Amino acid sequence: MDNRPIGVFDSGLGGLTAVKELEKVLPKESLVYFGDTGRVPYGSRSREVVRRYARQDMDFLLGHGVKAVLAACGTVSSTAADIGARLPVPYFDVVAPTARAAVMATENRRIGVLGTSATIHSGSYAHAIQQIDKGIEVFPQACPLFVPLTENGFISPEDELVRIVVERYLEPVRGAGVDTVILGCTHYPLLSEAIGRAMGPGVTLINSGKEAANALAAALEETGGLCAPKEERSAEFYVTDAPENFSTVAQLFLGHSVEGIRVDITFD
Repeated sequence: MDNRPIGVFDSGLGGLTAVKELEKVLPKESLVYFGDTGRVPYGSRSREVVRRYARQDMDFLLGHGVKAVLAACGTVSSTAADIGARLPVPYFDVVAPTARAAVMATENRRIGVLGTSATIHSGSYAHAIQQIDKGIEVFPQACPLFVPLTENGFISPEDELVRIVVERYLEPVRGAGVDTVILGCTHYPLLSEAIGRAMGPGVTLINSGKEAANALAAALEETGGLCAPKEERSAEFYVTDAPENFSTVAQLFLGHSVEGIRVDITFD
């Protein structure tokens, strides 16, 4: 048994979709969430900057005594896995479990990948998929406007702005005839209804936050790393800017309110 909390981080609010899934599969576990809202988005930044931010985010969580770290960020997962692998606690990201789920789901062996510019340029999902099955065709599509849309609460499929942006990005993916689409950024599940409508029936959407949460839960259970059954659960939320906006949108992401958000974090 290990009663320490699980640490989760993202460039902003998107990682809360992974927190939501962790709350489903591990309802007794304590959590520490760090959202770098002051520097969101990561997806348009250089690889060197993303890696520096990722190291700082991981160090912040380690400073709070976490027993595992989940990079609930497709951009970090695609560019800083080697940094995570050197942590003194188990490290999980979204790429490998999501790629496995997509390979299992596809029937026509054509998979679309939606992600930030940095994630798509890294080729991480295509590499992970073809490591499993070289015969699968992968069709990547950068969707840089999806993060600011969700961070500002624009998620309704009825919203004209959402519809136009989603349709514009997904046109080539739909045209490729994929039957499976990876939501390669943890912000994107908030747009899943709009994405599903744009892709049409018969296309499976793979939620990267959900797959990462399931992988982390399975690993902790297998290694005896879960908390004691009667341990009292806690949840802490930290951001680097705009806690009021975080509170509002977090309720949208999680389906419940969050308390005690702290914003006293600064990095050099």
